[in-house]
This record gives sequence, C-alpha cells and structure tokens, in this order.
Amino acid sequence: MDVFNSLSLVLTFLVSVNCIMWTQEPNSQKCLKEELQQNVLVLGEYEVSEAPGQKIDYVVRDSKGHILSQHEDISKGKFSFSTETYDNFEICFISRVPQTQRGLAQEVSLIIKHGVEAKNYETIGEAAKLKPIEVELKILEDLSEAIVKDFSIMRKREEEMRDTNESTNSKVLYFSIFSMACLLGLATWQVLYLRRYFKAKKLIE
Repeated sequence: MDVFNSLSLVLTFLVSVNCIMWTQEPNSQKCLKEELQQNVLVLGEYEVSEAPGQKIDYVVRDSKGHILSQHEDISKGKFSFSTETYDNFEICFISRVPQTQRGLAQEVSLIIKHGVEAKNYETIGEAAKLKPIEVELKILEDLSEAIVKDFSIMRKREEEMRDTNESTNSKVLYFSIFSMACLLGLATWQVLYLRRYFKAKKLIE
C-alpha cells in the first residue's frame, strides 16, 4: 500500500495538465502555439460561456496551414489529433458577432493533454486485465521513456546548436581575415598612389 501511495505521489508531480482560461473579446482571435514532436497524440477539452447571438469557432493548424481539427459554434466539447511530423501547431479560437449586435466578452477554458498524458490507462488496464499497481507501473514506464526521449532530443538540439556556432565562428573568422586583407591592400594602394601623385607634382623626390 505504501508503494502504491509513493507511485501515486510521483505521478502527481510527473503527469501535468495544461489548463488555460482567458476572456475572448467580441470579433477577436486568440491563438495558442506549441512545438510538438512526431507521432504525438493531442487531446483538448474546451468550454465557452454562453452569449446570445454570438459564436466562437476553433481551428487547429500546423505551420504550413494544414487544418488538423476544427468546429464552428462551439460551447463545450473535445477534440483530438496526432502529429505526423515535428512542427509548431496552433489552436485558434475565433469570436463572431453580428454587426447589428453589441458584443460581449466570453470566458473560454482549454485543457490540453499530449503524449503520455493523453493515453487512457484505465481502458488499457481493463483490456490487459492489469491490477491498479500494474497500471501505475505502466504509466511510470511510459513516462520514463518519454523523459529519455526528451533528453535525447535536447542533446541532439544542443549538438546542432554547437555545430552551428562553430560554423558561424569559422565564417566570422574568415570574413575578418578577408576584411583585414582588403583594408591592408587598400591602404597600400593609397600610399603608392599618393607617392606617385606627389612625385608627379614634384613635392617629394
């Protein structure tokens, strides 16, 4: 029982849910962006306060403008999509109010889950006939794999940034050397030109 409580405590810190609330002004658009890896399941749950005659739509797009999910005149519901490539994704909520009506601000709440957070482990446990402690261990296993994957991605990005910095430093060094050579060549040409000019004017011998 103590082991189960310890696992639950660990999961409380490791499994987080992104919950956002804001006030949507009439005829406005609010977009939330997030960077996601390839093959990641994303689940969203939203709720919009009522306002007579007003409508709010949502749309999920990638950086290329491809629509992954959308719905018009929402009030309360859920959506889901899976990422095919590593990309930046945005979720936009658009308020629409008739021109003949004075708009009112609406409260919008959004809960986003992705990766391990988005999996339904209760269904997985029932299908595999797992005990509660085994389900908790399965969650910890998936979380560990996700953390290792994140560290691997971070290390790869650090290597790419280091290579970019080294390449940039080399280019800056070569450009500096080239600039100094050009300045020295120009200075030498100016000295020789002025010397010939002064000699032609018989100002110097």
